[in-house]
Amino acid sequence: MNKHLKRSALALAFGAAFASTHAQQLITIDAASPAAKPVAGYLRLGSTASPSGHTLGANNRYLTLDGKPWMPVMGEFHYTRSPEWMWESELAKMKAAGITVVATYVIWTHHEPKDGAFDWKGNRDLRRFVQLCGKLGLKAVVRVGPWVHAEVRYGGIPDWVVDSMRTRADDPQYLRYVGRLYREIGTQLKGSLWRDGGPVIGIQLENEYNLTGPGQGATHIATLKKLARQAGMDVPFYTVTGWDGTVYPSGEVTPVFGGYPDEPWAVSTSELAPKETYAFRFDSRVSGDLGAQTRAHSPGTAESDIDKTPFLGAEYGAGLPFMYRRRPVVSPDDIASMLPVQLGSGVNLMGYYMFHGGRNPVGGTTLEESTLSGGYNDTPAINYDFQAPLGPDGQQRAVLEYLRPFHYFISNFGYRLAPMTVRKPDVVPAGPDDLKAPRVAVRSAGDAAFVFVNNHVRQYTMPPLSLRFNVKLTGGDVEFPRRPVTVTNGSYFIWPVNFDMDGTRLRYATAQPVARIDGGADGITYVFAASGDIPVEMAFDAKEKTELQAHDGTLAEEGPTFVARPGTSPALTIRRAGAKPVHVLVLTAEQARQLTIADFGGRRRLVLTSQQAWVEGGTLQLRSVDEPAMRFAVYPALSRTPSGDTAVKNTGKDGVFQVYETKVPAVELASSFTQLREAQSAPPVMIGGLAKAAVQPIPESWRSAATWRIEVPKRLPDGIADALLQIDFTGDIGRLFDGTRMADDWYYSGYGWQIGLKALAPKDGLSLAVLPLRADAPVYLPKEGRPDFAGQPQVARVNKVSLVPVYKLTVKP
Repeated sequence: MNKHLKRSALALAFGAAFASTHAQQLITIDAASPAAKPVAGYLRLGSTASPSGHTLGANNRYLTLDGKPWMPVMGEFHYTRSPEWMWESELAKMKAAGITVVATYVIWTHHEPKDGAFDWKGNRDLRRFVQLCGKLGLKAVVRVGPWVHAEVRYGGIPDWVVDSMRTRADDPQYLRYVGRLYREIGTQLKGSLWRDGGPVIGIQLENEYNLTGPGQGATHIATLKKLARQAGMDVPFYTVTGWDGTVYPSGEVTPVFGGYPDEPWAVSTSELAPKETYAFRFDSRVSGDLGAQTRAHSPGTAESDIDKTPFLGAEYGAGLPFMYRRRPVVSPDDIASMLPVQLGSGVNLMGYYMFHGGRNPVGGTTLEESTLSGGYNDTPAINYDFQAPLGPDGQQRAVLEYLRPFHYFISNFGYRLAPMTVRKPDVVPAGPDDLKAPRVAVRSAGDAAFVFVNNHVRQYTMPPLSLRFNVKLTGGDVEFPRRPVTVTNGSYFIWPVNFDMDGTRLRYATAQPVARIDGGADGITYVFAASGDIPVEMAFDAKEKTELQAHDGTLAEEGPTFVARPGTSPALTIRRAGAKPVHVLVLTAEQARQLTIADFGGRRRLVLTSQQAWVEGGTLQLRSVDEPAMRFAVYPALSRTPSGDTAVKNTGKDGVFQVYETKVPAVELASSFTQLREAQSAPPVMIGGLAKAAVQPIPESWRSAATWRIEVPKRLPDGIADALLQIDFTGDIGRLFDGTRMADDWYYSGYGWQIGLKALAPKDGLSLAVLPLRADAPVYLPKEGRPDFAGQPQVARVNKVSLVPVYKLTVKP
């Protein structure tokens, strides 16, 4: 091998960084034994071919697209909880975040509040929603219920149905109305199914179904599938949720799984024990309690089907809802650290609930789940923020930036990962509450593998670990890195072993693969992300006829091993006779979080920006909250400086990236609040409901609320896309009114409450009511949000009200 060596002080720093005072561990994973071949034919799928000849399929291990392994990323977005004028932009944002499949509930009560009076218009236009998915190149899974849960009154079944018949069973009267609902849905989806060339590839039947007895159980799910097919819903995949002892007809549907970083539906008023969501699964798929409202008394079909169906996810929490008795606030790390764990446990469809927040429509009454209507939980009447990566008004949350590099990894290399078998290391934790043993898994196929590591558990401090790995593969052992690395508290990552880079084998890397970009004649670029502060070490096969040219790092003789300096400059170029050059770009962890990958200007490009970015209608869209100056860097560079709403300047290079900057006209927005009524003594919080825990105060309790008038401009000024009304209050529950119309509501938790003025469209004057939070309220609040009562029995105050402009830039290539 011919090597161009570059000596620097980096090599010395590298060795020092590996030094550790912690006990060193060599984690051994035996991945050499052959894995069983995938078995197809057990699952009875619908029509799998599209008119253009593309096919979808499934075996007992993974999904397929055109006969090849396929690993999608699925995100939930409820069309009836979002204004229809937002849909296209929000779907485009989801696509830019690496979502490939959009899941959505059809919430029956939103469409048929009265017997026979169906509404499929405006925000309820299912047909237009799935057509927009198709327009943007997204696939769709429609979750048709009839019971969906979704924190909706009666699980989404209309009042008039619940009041007059037996539900969720093969009751003839109920099935007549379910059949009519399904025919309505089938009409909406006509022409948009996969077999028609449309985006709808899946139908989910029911939800969290574990009822057994006459007319229930697997028989009822089989009946629902039959009704769906009779209604024209012929799709490749039929799914059911697989947790909490679910029952279904084996082979007729595929179970999908989930897990959450906390349990808002629990009754504890303190922190929970470490969740199994952060522990690798080697022998099971079903997480613990996911909040099903019915209880099973024995294992469900999903447990006995584990060798017959692929491990697919639908409800891994991309956030959490606030419920009255329990209001956990999650961090980006709490969510993103689940990805290495779930992927390392064998998940071959990463599905999130929710990926986009929303708000409940209001009919003759509010439609939320509540103890007043017999629900297990109390939830806000309108707000369904869910701490989701995309907020109800399209705002990007920090968690999205943490998830995106993993999504790009799945999009680019999921076809390699999907066929890989989960391998158990020689050292595993004794259980989810064992915080000392390393949390490691491997997935392998033949001589290639990925190593998955997680050292983050929500609300618990993990010890630093000094680790090396020995992965035993069919072609021999791969032991790495050269010196132990310190995996600190909060770290989590995916590292490749024997990773093919267009003909060159990367023996291992202590950095996470993110993407492969074809730069045409300029060559292929592999993008990696550094794993925090762990030095980036890449080892190559010395026997290969390859030339390694170091650019920003050190190439050592042994191995040979390359130590990269993360940044925007190319770290390494690999040259092989007769092949395109392969460039290696290693971004810092922070840069990787600012990365958006999208088709722009006629090719696939990397976009680095701290602004929210997506592509819509062939243009790059940038959204900036309270910051008129915008900067974005593009690679490969555009052939000429793009045009924008304001002049865009080419300001030079940042490594391989071409940098562009602009500043839109700044806007000052004024808001104010004036107290109208002081709080009265709030009644004690009652204990009751099905959970026998704190229940939301009854409506008459609002007599004790404090109120404020809020002044905002009557119209948005020109030059901004929106304005976010930010309400910082301390109390129990806040309700925002436009005149007498409740426009939004919020359970206090310390997490910020925002409302977009464009969607709010106030007409009659805004006012805010805050119900006092009692010091003795038996509700869980995170310690960061727990107020100081200063010896007082209750608190109800507004700390600040602000109006923040949202700037938007449209960039044309």
